[in-house]
Amino acid sequence: PTYSGSILVAGDQVGCGSSREHAAGALKAYGFKVVVSSYVADIFRGNALNNGLLPVLVSPDFLKNIFKAISLDPSQKLVVDLAHQKIEIVGRGGVESFEIDPYKKTCMINGYDDIDYLLSKKELINKFEEKQLQVS
Repeated sequence: PTYSGSILVAGDQVGCGSSREHAAGALKAYGFKVVVSSYVADIFRGNALNNGLLPVLVSPDFLKNIFKAISLDPSQKLVVDLAHQKIEIVGRGGVESFEIDPYKKTCMINGYDDIDYLLSKKELINKFEEKQLQVS
């Protein structure tokens, strides 16, 4: 009960040895929306993004600062701004940028899975197909 929220601040090796989709899915099902670490295994990262769980990769020093802030105040707030790809330790002046694949960013912002993304492009796909029929 002391620590709660939708952001899981993890150690420096998230997803190592847990490449199955269940690992990311379980965190999402528990209520986490974001997992923050200085290292996230590639397969876990992909599974997390496919499950709507945002893996935020920060520097080891920034991760230490987050843990320090949380140890001083268990109710410490973190803000993850996906649109601007930044994470902030609220009230402590700590802000760091993070990387994310542009396609996955679009999906996360819009709540899309791969099929939803394709459906969002249906009009463009139809126009492309019409042009191809006219050319042939």
